[in-house]
Amino acid sequence: MNNQYFNLKSSGKNHGFTLIDLLITVVIVTILASIAIPSYQQHVIKSNRATAEAFMLQLANKEEQYLLDARNYTSTIGTGGLNLTPASNVSQKYTITIGNVTNTTYTITAAPTSAQNDTKCGTLTLDQSGTKTPTTDCW
Repeated sequence: MNNQYFNLKSSGKNHGFTLIDLLITVVIVTILASIAIPSYQQHVIKSNRATAEAFMLQLANKEEQYLLDARNYTSTIGTGGLNLTPASNVSQKYTITIGNVTNTTYTITAAPTSAQNDTKCGTLTLDQSGTKTPTTDCW
């Protein structure tokens, strides 16, 4: 083996990084970060959306149970109604409401807050017949 690469005392020169080496490393890290960060952010948004959708389906299930007991639907999510409380990650990212409530209909709505910034799917809805909107790759 050639000792000049391994022996730091072989020549009196400094053995470190050049400015070009450092700039190339910074450029590579910047390119990787510009690809990875948006991908990660989209993954987090999709994960939060899935959590909100699961809660909406749980509400729909409770609405059907409430219908069997009270012979009508309710718009009350918490105490005195469906007795459910959204998890903190759902309530921070979505505003969940139940509207259009009659004896035979309801619509559960999950509107993203500014913390969610879900521009792809926006507001999610689920009604008593199981119709989900928007339908394109959001449910």
